[in-house]
Amino acid sequence: MDYDIAIIGLGPAGSTLARLLSPSFKIIALDKKNQTGHDGFHKPCGGLLANDAQKSFVRQKLNIPADILTDPQIFSVKTIDLQTQLVRNYQRSYISFNRHKFDLWLKSLIPETVTVLHNTLCKEVRRIIDGYQVTYVDENNREQKFTAQYVVGADGANSIVRRMRYPKHSIRQYVAIQQWFAEKHTTPFYSCIFDNNLTNCYAWSMSKDGYFILGGAFAKKEANQHFEKLKQKLTQQGFIFSDLVKTEKCLVIYPNRLRDFYTGNENIFLIGEAAGFISASSLEGISYALDSAEILSKILNSGQAKPNKLYYQKTLLLRLKLYSKIIKAKILTTPMWRKLIMKIKIQHIETN
Repeated sequence: MDYDIAIIGLGPAGSTLARLLSPSFKIIALDKKNQTGHDGFHKPCGGLLANDAQKSFVRQKLNIPADILTDPQIFSVKTIDLQTQLVRNYQRSYISFNRHKFDLWLKSLIPETVTVLHNTLCKEVRRIIDGYQVTYVDENNREQKFTAQYVVGADGANSIVRRMRYPKHSIRQYVAIQQWFAEKHTTPFYSCIFDNNLTNCYAWSMSKDGYFILGGAFAKKEANQHFEKLKQKLTQQGFIFSDLVKTEKCLVIYPNRLRDFYTGNENIFLIGEAAGFISASSLEGISYALDSAEILSKILNSGQAKPNKLYYQKTLLLRLKLYSKIIKAKILTTPMWRKLIMKIKIQHIETN
């Protein structure tokens, strides 16, 4: 084998794994992003760090640099039900940051012992004797190959590793659309928006560094149409969509069964969103990316036999926690239950 471990994708999951693996391994990592500048892939993401992700940073003794943080830091979420016209305010201790800078920072922490190929695209992962052959297109658009004993799919919702090796393990997908506008609101805010006429998932907005961001997850066939209808409804609610700066799109998975969480087998491992590890109730995935990478790194570093079985066992609590998020999502996206919760004002904070 050319390498002991190949990591496909260097988002939070892949970068964390590459950093935590023992330097005794010969490791190669492929990533669609460039390490410098604004070229290459950008993950469409509002950029909020939840409590569980903050705890992962505490365990790993990491501090976020100031230049990654954004302004302002907001500690409440305005929840809006467009069907009932109910509005509630809930306290949340998110940290707001620039997602692209955040990803590049995590990549910069990968030790030099790891071979990192930037601006590359994985095309195929093929089983061979004692390992796998990986085919990729490099930054000069040339097709290259290498072999590795272990392959880790850390390549997100549309993971090619999961699709090629486990085609039967499909997870429901939505199209996430996000637009950036020049900020015109007098008071910056976050919001979480529900409207079952447009999506049985949810939408979001946030103020960040002089921009106002609106995003939402929609069924594939009607995504663009329903996003525009959402903007029209929110304009009537006082939202201001001024000069459009950019539009971003990506696929996002929406797990709704326990078997949607799949960790891999036969020396292939799935971590982060590639394994289905994303909250159905908030679409938050960074904390689960960090946690699953940390779990897998300890297993591989220990050199124990049957690492796939052990990884499956060690992620049991993670999968059960994510299943509880599926139950929570079913409640929040059911109009009757959502209306009841908002009516009785559980944890709602009155504003002046």
